[in-house]
Amino acid sequence: MMDNILKMSFAALFSAVVLAACGGNDETTPDSNANTENDAAENTETNEEAPSEEESDSMEEMDHSRMDHSSSGEVPEELADAQNPTYPVGSEAVMSANHMRGMDGAVAAIEGAYDTTVYMVTYTPAAGEEKVEDHKWVIHEEIENAGEQPYEQGDEVILEADHMEGMDGAAAVIDAAEDTTVYMVSYTDMETGEEVENHKWVTEDELSPVE
Repeated sequence: MMDNILKMSFAALFSAVVLAACGGNDETTPDSNANTENDAAENTETNEEAPSEEESDSMEEMDHSRMDHSSSGEVPEELADAQNPTYPVGSEAVMSANHMRGMDGAVAAIEGAYDTTVYMVTYTPAAGEEKVEDHKWVIHEEIENAGEQPYEQGDEVILEADHMEGMDGAAAVIDAAEDTTVYMVSYTDMETGEEVENHKWVTEDELSPVE
């Protein structure tokens, strides 16, 4: 009889311990779920706030978004052909320029080579759009009333180039100047696959031989 009572007491005690343990797990589960939900919310906020690499690149190149990559191939009458260019007309060269996407690394066909002074400029489009900074490139012959002497950094000029909307007639400041050979080139855009014809301009130090 005593043995039966002891067995029943032991069984009851064991059941109580098991129930208590189960109850403890139920109490911690909501906290765990809450932590998981908080972590997920924080991750979502982080992803929404951080711009992607592609968006950052796009913002950096926004100034050239209205650029007309191709041209008719016409050049100013007073522009002098290069007498002994490193890359003659009809040859090819690899571009290392990054004026816009799809140019860097493309193989370019040389359509024209000219000796001149080339400028990097900051200008406000004639129609009043947002200022464009450090535009590459404008040549000496594309500046209104340009004399024989090249302009210097800080000079204010009026542009006659039409590489971008609002450029022709815009007031500009010379950011940098260099006497060099500039090239008009045709190439296939490395990103879009589109054919770009008679692009103005690429400088000689932005080209390298085709291997």
